[in-house]
Amino acid sequence: MATIVVHVMPKPEILDPQGKAVGNALPRLGFDGFEAVRQGKRFELTVDGEVTEELLGKAREAAETMLSNPVIEDVVAVEVVA
Repeated sequence: MATIVVHVMPKPEILDPQGKAVGNALPRLGFDGFEAVRQGKRFELTVDGEVTEELLGKAREAAETMLSNPVIEDVVAVEVVA
């Protein structure tokens, strides 16, 4: 079995209140040195068998049309992990 991982992030111009809240909490918890935090989404698509180029293409299409909202989000990576 293999897994295709899709990473989705808010577009840079979109406000990210969850990321901002985490960014504000980090120094209070002793984690200094971070300028900003953006929170995104990760999807894991499990494949029964080998990941073909055709299947990877379908995953990219699903990422662009269903797993993300193209108005406010960017698909930043679609990758196969062992």
